[in-house]
Amino acid sequence: MFKTRKDLVFVILCGIFITNAVVAELIGGKLIEIGPFVMSIGIIPWPIVFLTTDLINEYFGKQGVQKLSFITAGLIVYAFILLFVAISVPAAKGISPVSDEAFTAVFGQSMWIIVGSIAAFLLSQLIDVTIFNFVKSKTGGSKIWLRSTGSTVISQLIDSFVVLGIAFYLPGKIDFDTFISSALTGYTFKLSLAILLTPLIYLGHYAISNYLKNDPVRLSQ
Repeated sequence: MFKTRKDLVFVILCGIFITNAVVAELIGGKLIEIGPFVMSIGIIPWPIVFLTTDLINEYFGKQGVQKLSFITAGLIVYAFILLFVAISVPAAKGISPVSDEAFTAVFGQSMWIIVGSIAAFLLSQLIDVTIFNFVKSKTGGSKIWLRSTGSTVISQLIDSFVVLGIAFYLPGKIDFDTFISSALTGYTFKLSLAILLTPLIYLGHYAISNYLKNDPVRLSQ
């Protein structure tokens, strides 16, 4: 099935990308404290999504990231549909270790949150890939850190404001000041993690480039 090493690399990167994106959506309802700041635990997997986005962009281009982003958005919708079905099926009374109330409290996110998260995901991914390729066209193969960090700086600014705006501000769940401060806090944290993970971009680039040296040699040979 995998005729070349590049095929295998693409599948592995896609698996990492999709897993982290879907998990981030599913665990996003839990809030954590980092110092004086409160934010969603769903922020934790997103830097891995940024990392794999840049590696896919580097080796498979803009179309690879765009197609994967739309597929992932569809899978997120599918995951939420399954959750809604699971919520609607009553738990076995006196047998199930998880009650209907507990299950719904964890997974019963509002429609506004779902719409906001999916819209923010798609918009930020499309912006990220556009900026990444623009910077790459200007710098060539050098300055990996610039196109990686530069695309994240803009795309995650949009993501942070869009998701909170649609999910909480527009429905009137938070006021404007809370919306701004929460979005900036989440953005700062995600951006900081992305910057800290910059060495992994170089490590991933080095590992993949070395692995693909013999491509397109068939894996069966």
